Amino acid sequence: MSEITITREDSERHGRYVARAAGIDAEAELTYTHRGSGLISADHTGAPEALRGTGAAAALVDYLVADARASGFRIIPLCPYVRARYEKHPDWRDVMTVGPGEMPRIAMGGAA
Repeated sequence: MSEITITREDSERHGRYVARAAGIDAEAELTYTHRGSGLISADHTGAPEALRGTGAAAALVDYLVADARASGFRIIPLCPYVRARYEKHPDWRDVMTVGPGEMPRIAMGGAA
């Protein structure tokens, strides 16, 4: 398995975590939207064919959860892949806005 490195790109409204694997000229990403103070939605996780099977997508979600704990924000898990990983890690409940298996909703004004 290749070594995975992850970086975060952030702007005022949106951002993404980017995973790259040593020796592979491709990147996987997990995109998010700022939804309010201390709240983001995990919107989409994608990995090109070149990174499938490397663990890059799982590493992105793990990094997101670790970042949420370190930085003090909560996650609205809109992305199906993030929700699927959460099902396997119910201990992530401390940073998620819904319980494992619950469908998140975005209310007017950005709250879950």
